[in-house]
Amino acid sequence: MRRSVRIGGASGFWGDSSVGAPQLVQHGEVDFLVFDYLAELTMSILAAARAKDAALGYATDFVTVTMKAILPEVVQRGIRVISNAGGVNPQACAQALRALAQQQGLDLRVAVVEGDDALPLLPGLRAAGAVREMQSGAPLPERVLTANAYLGALPIRAALDAGAQVVITGRCVDSAVTLGALMHAFGWADDDWDRLAQGSLAGHIIECGCQATGGLHTDWEAVPDWAGIGYPVVDCEADGRFTLSKPPATGGLVNCAVVAEQVLYEIHDPRRYLLPDVTCDFSQVQLVQDGADRVRVSGARGMPPGPAYKVSATYLDGFRCNAQLTLIGMDAARKAQRTGEAILARTQALFAAQGWPGYTRAFVEVLGSERTYYGPNARGAATREAVLRVAVTHPLKAALELFAREVAPAGTSWSPGTTGADGRPRVSPSIRQFAFLLDKSALAPLVLLDGERHPVTIPTGQAEVPAPAPQPQGALAEAPDDAVEVPLVRLAWGRSGDKGDTSNIGIVARRPDWLPLLRAQLTPERVRAWLSHLVRGEVLRHELPGLHAFNFVCGEALDGGGMASLRNDALGKGMAQVLLEMPVRVPRDWDLGRS
Repeated sequence: MRRSVRIGGASGFWGDSSVGAPQLVQHGEVDFLVFDYLAELTMSILAAARAKDAALGYATDFVTVTMKAILPEVVQRGIRVISNAGGVNPQACAQALRALAQQQGLDLRVAVVEGDDALPLLPGLRAAGAVREMQSGAPLPERVLTANAYLGALPIRAALDAGAQVVITGRCVDSAVTLGALMHAFGWADDDWDRLAQGSLAGHIIECGCQATGGLHTDWEAVPDWAGIGYPVVDCEADGRFTLSKPPATGGLVNCAVVAEQVLYEIHDPRRYLLPDVTCDFSQVQLVQDGADRVRVSGARGMPPGPAYKVSATYLDGFRCNAQLTLIGMDAARKAQRTGEAILARTQALFAAQGWPGYTRAFVEVLGSERTYYGPNARGAATREAVLRVAVTHPLKAALELFAREVAPAGTSWSPGTTGADGRPRVSPSIRQFAFLLDKSALAPLVLLDGERHPVTIPTGQAEVPAPAPQPQGALAEAPDDAVEVPLVRLAWGRSGDKGDTSNIGIVARRPDWLPLLRAQLTPERVRAWLSHLVRGEVLRHELPGLHAFNFVCGEALDGGGMASLRNDALGKGMAQVLLEMPVRVPRDWDLGRS
């Protein structure tokens, strides 16, 4: 039994920098190299690619760029690789990787995890009326393109147990590539809940690449050498505790604030973070600085998982087009707004003349006007540079091709200072996500290695995961009468992300003793009021005492979210930045120098 395992997180999405994998292989001294490539839109792109060419449907860069550069050294050093680059065609990905190994004169055992594709089940599920969208309750659409279950770590462990040097999966939860390695290395049982929760937390922290080493950090000016930023490494022990670091002589920053931000990222209820292998409670997680650019992490707790996989389906819903112009000069924001409205009015009239319906959805956004930041209270109306963005959807491609032709005429027809038209905008299919739950017994994951099929036993029949008991109210601290107002960023760090149409905003107090004052002022009601121009649903507040932090879950906050949203910030990446400027009242004598 190994005493410790070292895992490097080389990719946070398909499109991440190519420097991560070579850096970790050459300088990270890692035992495992893990990659996360898949998002919902990525799956639909890969499905379209496979429809055109049966040899495609996977993240080709994984083979042609990344593994091509590092494979000889990976084999020489005995590093094992786990990646969900297989997308909707993991067998083709594995075949391309084996061909690359043969070209380089290398023997390589490549395993494939299959069984996440739920598309063949949809006709029966639709006939039974058994599927409803998780957030909206809508029925299953007719024109589904992909439907893939988020598998867990057990098939990955099985592939490593069978001797695979590289494991290629399709859709799995992002943290599973790390947890599978740890279950294999340490022999963790599939019901060792606390260790599984700690292993999932390790995977969660490194699944977004450099977000764990200073990327997106609130105090961005404190993060050195962005160009040479280090990718994350976790040193994990058999009891589940681990230390986060990065390769030596690399840029970036690993401290408790950075790690706390990433722990909070997109977890919603920290006491009920649902994964296929374990339900995690991160509310008591503890972080300790363990030297320069080293943070020790402990305190995650686990419970049994629920009975279902989450399935992410994508479907075609007409077409969309995004157009952009730049307006320069006095009152640029007002000119941009009027230009956008004129484009919509003109094209709607042209549609009517053709007998076409109006836009399904249309959204005019003026970047630089601060409307995203302050809504109706924006202070940027007098800006002298603004970017007009008009996003539209329509059931007919021809209608949006007409729209695309009517954007550039603004350069000579209306506002002075109109520029920036870079050809006609592209019309593309409008792909939307549909998430639902599927009983685990409906799928049969398996591992294919050296021509043999290895079925994987997945525990099923679990009870639904109960909602946690209400959290006790912690101490409150009211600001004195002579308090002063400061922006929240003076007292806290923050990071935001998305799950569908829900925005997740994590707020971490810079000092633990400031938490009672923040608890009193950062109420769900006040947060919703501050974000009312963006958030239409309920705001829930969850507390993480171990990190002296809050997690705000904001419903109906992203204009449909992800692929459905017409906003420039479709994933809510800026939501924490907006919240961090909310004023809070603090005693005059507090030392608010940033920690």
